[in-house]
Amino acid sequence: MKQKIAIIGAGMLGMALALRLTEAGYQVSIFEKDDDVGGLVSSTRIGDFSWDKFYHVISLTDTHTIDLLRTLKLESQIHWNETKTGFFTDGELYSMSTTLEFLSFPPLTLWNKMRLGFTILYASHIKSGHKLENILVSDWLKRLSGKKTFEKIWLPLLKSKLGDNYKNTNAAFIWAIIARMYAARRSELKMERFGYIAEGYAAILNEMKKYLQQLNVDILCNHSVIKIIDRKKFVEVHSTNGNSLEFDRVVLTIPCSEIVHVCPQLSAHERQRLRDIQYQGVICGMLLVKNPLAGYYITNITDSNIPFTAVIEMTALVDSAQFGGKTLVYLPRYVAQNDPYWEKDEVVIHDDFIAALKKIYPEFKKNEIMSFNVLKAKNVLPITTLNYSQVLLPGTQTSLENILIVNSSQVANGTMNVNEIIALANRKAVELLIHP
Repeated sequence: MKQKIAIIGAGMLGMALALRLTEAGYQVSIFEKDDDVGGLVSSTRIGDFSWDKFYHVISLTDTHTIDLLRTLKLESQIHWNETKTGFFTDGELYSMSTTLEFLSFPPLTLWNKMRLGFTILYASHIKSGHKLENILVSDWLKRLSGKKTFEKIWLPLLKSKLGDNYKNTNAAFIWAIIARMYAARRSELKMERFGYIAEGYAAILNEMKKYLQQLNVDILCNHSVIKIIDRKKFVEVHSTNGNSLEFDRVVLTIPCSEIVHVCPQLSAHERQRLRDIQYQGVICGMLLVKNPLAGYYITNITDSNIPFTAVIEMTALVDSAQFGGKTLVYLPRYVAQNDPYWEKDEVVIHDDFIAALKKIYPEFKKNEIMSFNVLKAKNVLPITTLNYSQVLLPGTQTSLENILIVNSSQVANGTMNVNEIIALANRKAVELLIHP
């Protein structure tokens, strides 16, 4: 008989893992607390249209994503476009899309620019970020780029993703971001080139769900798992609908804090180690507006008085026909778990964000906004602290013989993009097959 495996969580990680294990001959069931699959890559309504809750793109180097799309017969549907980058600093908006624009960037001297360019080039040629885990990201960047460039460029960017958690983050974090963004630029023009599929990740998730169901994967949505008990010969999975199902093994793809909650049999040491892993969350404004803002796919923001950390003008990449000729914009604010901004009323967030948009784009008018959503996710990015792989990174096997962990906290050197998540699923599937 086929070994029965339960996967907890039907995000991209859980679904990709289910695919690989099913291909290897296991009978897989996926438990999902929400009413549909997708997790952080699921979609939402914005006005009369639907798109990804949070912004996602496909890079030329996202080989694991492209391989998956090939399996789903979607690779030919990727639309590739060149994009531009903006920079808002000292109250001014600059283009930073070409080498010439970089060289003429006013906030930095020529020497500062040379050191910044060297840092990016040097980081892009590092093959592995493992050795960077024992260096604080701030110390590494100051040494390579200099104090002024760090304070003017790197520090605001780090704070935009990590808040005060940047003080505890290792250098592999920024290395992974630089490596991916540098690789996204075509060598002959140094232009960023990203891709997307019409209808966004909803189209990918729909095809993946159908593909898994054709392979007899049982996808149980609206099944929030409340307790998992290892009985040694089998594992009981208890969910809120009152059912208790038995499996040979269970794989947890959910955040570490949730693992502690649903696995009461874990050792005290394991539970504490999982609790010690901190996650960064995001509060994101999603807007549909009548006209383009500036045409940059991403505008990095270094001014501390702006309440969001970047402007993602999605329709600088995606054909605006997807949104009836309108412009789709994301305004992310990455925040720690205890940040008071979580408690702000959505009306206050709306007003804060719109007031800031007017500072960046003086001609922007409030009446151009057709729809405004406030989206929140608390467990987006594990904070990779010093020597993270040795100190905190969870192993696949827990102290319970039939309960395993495969989640985003096991990406020690990454930016937590979709490609890294699919790569993690592929790697862990092989590990589970080697050690049944």
